[in-house]
Amino acid sequence: MLLHVTHETRYDYAPPVETAQHLAHLKPRETPSQRLVSHALSITPAPAQQNESPDLYGNTRAFFALESTHEELVVTAESVVETSTPVLAASIARELPWEEVRERFRYRKGSRFDAASDFVFPSRYVPRHDDFATYARPSFAPGRPTFDVATDLMQRMYRDFDYDAGSTEISTPAVEALAQRKGVCQDFAHILIACFRTMGLPARYVSGYLLTQPPPGQPRLVGADASHAWVSVYLPGADGPGDWADFDPTNGRQPGEDYVTLAIGRDYADVSPMRGVLHGGARHTLDVGVTVRPLEELRAEAAAAALAAGSSQTQAQSQSQSQSSS
Repeated sequence: MLLHVTHETRYDYAPPVETAQHLAHLKPRETPSQRLVSHALSITPAPAQQNESPDLYGNTRAFFALESTHEELVVTAESVVETSTPVLAASIARELPWEEVRERFRYRKGSRFDAASDFVFPSRYVPRHDDFATYARPSFAPGRPTFDVATDLMQRMYRDFDYDAGSTEISTPAVEALAQRKGVCQDFAHILIACFRTMGLPARYVSGYLLTQPPPGQPRLVGADASHAWVSVYLPGADGPGDWADFDPTNGRQPGEDYVTLAIGRDYADVSPMRGVLHGGARHTLDVGVTVRPLEELRAEAAAAALAAGSSQTQAQSQSQSQSSS
């Protein structure tokens, strides 16, 4: 599937900002099930400096600096990606009990390093807490395969939690969202990650987008016209490195070709779409708009608009010729 994504971020400052430096994670990453076809980043006012570089986890981050006074900042990322349904590597041990996965990540002298160990430890938005373990344990039955554990926990969260955009903020602790059983996709991702890490298993945060134009007769998925977040759970290989499987607790399903992966990290702090350091601009308002559409739909609309414009022009010319003849 070819998907066109437009992500516009607009800041209005009062008083004006004198100088600023920003980091943005707005370029979709390449994955086994996703190919980046094109990407363009537009910044107004034009920055004095701008560059791209990879971060620790292979995401592309854009740095830009503004050195003139400005009352407004508009950053527009426009991307086209080709997606397909994720397929797990044949080498992963799908039936490996979760206890065995946990044991692989216990420190032992001389043990083999696995890069997934970065995602076992607590992070800024994903602390260790007994409440996460208490909620998680019903899904972690003895001997249960990790994939089945993740599926059950995701589905329980989908049933137990309410999506409520006004119930939390970016700074709301995950344990608080767990207690109130409501929040947004960011909260649900942090809770699911915290449950896994508290039980000693690796899990990582995934930021991205979700195509929410439903097929006829099907309900619209939560997350329309906004950034989305979900979770990757690590499934080791039978004898060595493994693969990551994605789970979306907000919608109670595994991501498919209708999802666009933007970046991965330990939690939201690693992959926030925009962050910056400002001199001035004590107050600001923020407006974010995201549109995800099939590229075919855009092309069809453009063709129809061009046809309509051509028809109008032809009609105007005909009327002009008729008036001249009379």
